[in-house]
Amino acid sequence: MSALWTVEALLAATRGRPLGTLPEEISGISIDSRSLNPGDAFFAIKGDRVDGHDFASAAMAAGAGLLVVAEEKLPALGRLAMPMIVVSDVLAALAAVGAAARARSTAKVIAVTGSAGKTTTKEALRAALSPSGKVHASDRSYNNHWGVPLSLARLPADADYAIFEIGMNHAGEIRSLVKMVRPHIAMVTLIAAAHLGHFKNLNEIADAKAEIFEGIEKGGHALINRDDERWKLLEKKAGQAGVEHIHGFGEHARAEYKIVGFKPTETGSEFTARMGGRDLAVTVGAPGRHMAQNAISVLGAAQLAGADVDKAVAALAGLRAEAGRGRIQRLKHPRGKFTLVDESYNANPASMGAAITLLAQMPVGTNGRRIAVLGDMLELGDHSQKLHAGLAEPLQEAGIDRVFLGGAEMATLRDKLRETMKVDYQPTVDALLPQVVSAARPGDVLMIKSSNGIGFARIVKALVEKFPPAGEGRAAAAGERGDR
Repeated sequence: MSALWTVEALLAATRGRPLGTLPEEISGISIDSRSLNPGDAFFAIKGDRVDGHDFASAAMAAGAGLLVVAEEKLPALGRLAMPMIVVSDVLAALAAVGAAARARSTAKVIAVTGSAGKTTTKEALRAALSPSGKVHASDRSYNNHWGVPLSLARLPADADYAIFEIGMNHAGEIRSLVKMVRPHIAMVTLIAAAHLGHFKNLNEIADAKAEIFEGIEKGGHALINRDDERWKLLEKKAGQAGVEHIHGFGEHARAEYKIVGFKPTETGSEFTARMGGRDLAVTVGAPGRHMAQNAISVLGAAQLAGADVDKAVAALAGLRAEAGRGRIQRLKHPRGKFTLVDESYNANPASMGAAITLLAQMPVGTNGRRIAVLGDMLELGDHSQKLHAGLAEPLQEAGIDRVFLGGAEMATLRDKLRETMKVDYQPTVDALLPQVVSAARPGDVLMIKSSNGIGFARIVKALVEKFPPAGEGRAAAAGERGDR
């Protein structure tokens, strides 16, 4: 494996003190001894729950090339015969390495934020840009005060494209992170009631997301959802931040990167991308109108980054949703098959609405039902009861056959739905899980949707363990017999 950093460059970036006989180079950077690869530099970050210094021995056993540790922790590590770089603050040292990586990079840098769709859009960008050059992208949802510096520090010097996801819970968080990333293109996927408990209203959320424009490089681009109700606010904020080129994407008549003729298919969707004076036929290998919105934004970013757009279009056909973010699996029931849609990683009112719409569009087998299994949406503060109750109307309009609800906040929706729909409610995941598993029948489509902290991924795991997958990425065919 080629070197990511010379140790000389690491010492210069961190201004650290060498201890022991250091290697000449390191192959990667890790903050987790469980996923560390031999030759990595292990940065012993102190987090909210754990201190990386407590895992220094584990990192050494896993083959770390060196440790980056805090001066104040050195006495406790005195018996560890391991090359080290000693610094005053390990997280600050990691951020310094990230800044050095950005300074040496010649890649086109893209930053993605939004209330929903950040990770999916980031992964779609990775796929779409890969045919045009070497792509580096944030791992998983590494979008916070340690995830962004870590992703930057891992940026190879020879990358052609670099994609960074930037998230926030409070105002001011994106500002500091985007000034590290310094993107050439900054994207805002959507403004919705995520983390609303920390804000007065959606305008304040939009203001916080708009901080991403403040880090755009001179001559760079802002790419904004033209269908979003806060388009004008975001456009204004981008202009105030000095962004020279502002572009819109979506189905709006004035979108520069426009969706025309959206059509859902058995396994995804099809639409025409109208952009740059061309019409391109696009197939997206993951279902839902929201996935088409992600796809058109990706094609816009690809064009702005100078990538081959035709190759990007071809790559999107192979796009598949990730676990917890819309992954579809066909599961084998003793009497047939049913479809599971795993949306268990995240939830806010906008993404809930998109998931319910997707469920309504999915074909069921003979005697099959559309079943929504919904858990609490977190961090909505004083707005929580109103926003949970607000899901009743889309569920009723979608014609969902059965609803399972779990979590304290979902009690409000239970009360709202009781008179019009069959609802099963439990306050905990453990109580709800066996009911959902026993309810599954051949021909059904089950959609699991909640905030990650609720633990609905356990319901997904239980279903997959009891009913082995028959193959992923395929929805039930219209009219498919449940007893096949």
